[in-house]
Amino acid sequence: MRTLYIDCGMGAAGDMLTAALLELIPDQDGFIAEFNSLGLPGIKMVKEPSIKCGIAGTHVSMLINGEEEGEEHHHHEHEHGHGHEHHHHSGLHDIEHIVKDHLRLDDKIKDDILSVFTLIAEAESSVHGESIENIHFHEVGTMDAVADITAVSMLIDKIGPDEIIVSPIRTGFGKVRCAHGILPVPAPATEYILRGMPIYAGNIEGELCTPTGAALLKHFASSFSQMPLMRIEAIGYGMGKKDFEAANCVRTAIGEREGSTDTVITLECNVDDMTGEEIGFASERLFALGAKDVYTVPIGMKKSRPGVMISVICQKKDMETLVRALFRYTTTIGIRKRECERFILDREESETQSEYGPVRVKRSSGYGTVRVKAEYDDLERIAKEHGITLRDIENIIKL
Repeated sequence: MRTLYIDCGMGAAGDMLTAALLELIPDQDGFIAEFNSLGLPGIKMVKEPSIKCGIAGTHVSMLINGEEEGEEHHHHEHEHGHGHEHHHHSGLHDIEHIVKDHLRLDDKIKDDILSVFTLIAEAESSVHGESIENIHFHEVGTMDAVADITAVSMLIDKIGPDEIIVSPIRTGFGKVRCAHGILPVPAPATEYILRGMPIYAGNIEGELCTPTGAALLKHFASSFSQMPLMRIEAIGYGMGKKDFEAANCVRTAIGEREGSTDTVITLECNVDDMTGEEIGFASERLFALGAKDVYTVPIGMKKSRPGVMISVICQKKDMETLVRALFRYTTTIGIRKRECERFILDREESETQSEYGPVRVKRSSGYGTVRVKAEYDDLERIAKEHGITLRDIENIIKL
């Protein structure tokens, strides 16, 4: 599995992520030329070498109408990465017009860009207590952010990882000056976007994670953890503008890892007053509503009653639906929930020809193991059609 790992031990900003991903691709100058010919109004990407705490990396600037960023920092996006002064405030509709009508990009990349902007707009909407239509991106140097988000979306598409794993994100602490006055770190919009993601303050004062950085990570991350077991092919260092006592960079790594992990939810309940038919029906409904697995275990319950424990494994996004279904289709009055990390083998499906016709074959690999197995439904169909046993077919197919 091709894995992109992003180390946010010094937070993240749009320019730092751009530079760190740029370092992973072989033809950096070719990418910059491609980006600069996109049609982003007045935007030009330039890269320069940057050294932080003795580590060599890349710093990326987005010049607007040929100008470097100004000295006056009017919004907190500057604080960690970089930014520009803009007096024109754009709303989500303006961004949509630029992205959809001006950029020569695949629809998938355009969708990524607009999804990231929507995350930022939702955060600003919540923080300022205004509707999303009325939100103007004064907190984010608008064209700067469009440029960074576009560049990151294009680079991730070019790198083409199967999964993106992000480390816990260091936010910094203290206070930051922005258009509205002095705000706590992380800034309220940043903290809103970071909800549900693993974050920590660390011991460095200052704003380490910007709204753009947070939104990019939230949109693209497959999961959050420390670096998994992987063979690294290339490493990238994307440098911020500011100097801290630690190297102010985002570090990326691309490589292969065998197998993968994800997080699943286990829901459990105990019942002692349901018939076998009722439990079977409940299981079928739970599978139909998105459960990854449903299984039952016979248990002894209070008052010496035999009972059944019903367990449901599901993705987090399906949890609420399945909790409602468990209460509806079983007699339980309480459900236990556990979050579990799951190790998964990589799975591929192919087709092999046999004298009885095509048979689908599943190949699972990873963590030092390879398994090959014929699809049971196909074997069952052939066995019934030809009046032979499953073992007969398996011996003929010889996987």
